[in-house]
Amino acid sequence: MAYALTINGKKQTVDVDPGTPLLWVLRDTLGLTGAKYGCGIAECGTCTVLVNGAAVHSCRYAIERAAGKSVTTIEGLSADGTHPLQRAWVEEDVTQCGFCQPGMIMAAAALLHEKPKPTDSDINLAIGNLCRCGTYDRVRRAIKRAAAV
Repeated sequence: MAYALTINGKKQTVDVDPGTPLLWVLRDTLGLTGAKYGCGIAECGTCTVLVNGAAVHSCRYAIERAAGKSVTTIEGLSADGTHPLQRAWVEEDVTQCGFCQPGMIMAAAALLHEKPKPTDSDINLAIGNLCRCGTYDRVRRAIKRAAAV
């Protein structure tokens, strides 16, 4: 079945089965590999993207739900890595292995859109992403740095 949606500002039509997770459409159909497969049950946040500005776990978000909507992936946050969150991530040396980081950045983007000056509690509630490297303190600092820009 064909589904029309906007991915990173570009209108796209994809022909996939109705229940196909958005994650697989992004990765396998469109070649956008920033969102990662982690748990497959919408718990780890590695696959987080924005749908109409809201953070969603794309591993459990069927393409039919995304039809007609705007999807932003880490690749669409900025073409050259200069989005304030991406810069703050580098400046705060957040990344260790990097696997979960695109999902965290996307969850942070949704948070800053809703709360431009988040508290630690706001950040803790919004960033439910799992990080095996334990970079949560640096994540909080990076989000606050980006919020100050």
